[in-house]
Amino acid sequence: MWLGQLSAEQRLALLDLAHNVVVSDGLLDPSEEGMLAEFKAEMGLPLSHETGYLPLDDIHTTFPDRRARTIALINLLRLSYADGAFEIEEECLLKEVSRVFGFDAKEFLLLDNWVRRWLALQHEAYALMH
Repeated sequence: MWLGQLSAEQRLALLDLAHNVVVSDGLLDPSEEGMLAEFKAEMGLPLSHETGYLPLDDIHTTFPDRRARTIALINLLRLSYADGAFEIEEECLLKEVSRVFGFDAKEFLLLDNWVRRWLALQHEAYALMH
């Protein structure tokens, strides 16, 4: 969602952050793999593009503005819910990403709530289609 608005460097970094999220709980669910493929497609990257671990230390320099940081965090939150469970490891990792991005706890909760409501609407729309 809005991934096309990220720079080429930010797109690659987001995929690596997404890798961090999916391996954080030790399980790679098929729905998480599907969302990674969706991310790559939206970014215009080949499905064969490899992802790897990205340290969080300097991600604030790759995502220097609030808009890019918000896009990244929203998509990482979406990914964390892809398997239907927001595991504690994913939550801790995303709270750390949020902290490095300069969001406070209240802003993190607002973004998390927005993502959960958006996912509920998305599921509702799919149900209406079938």
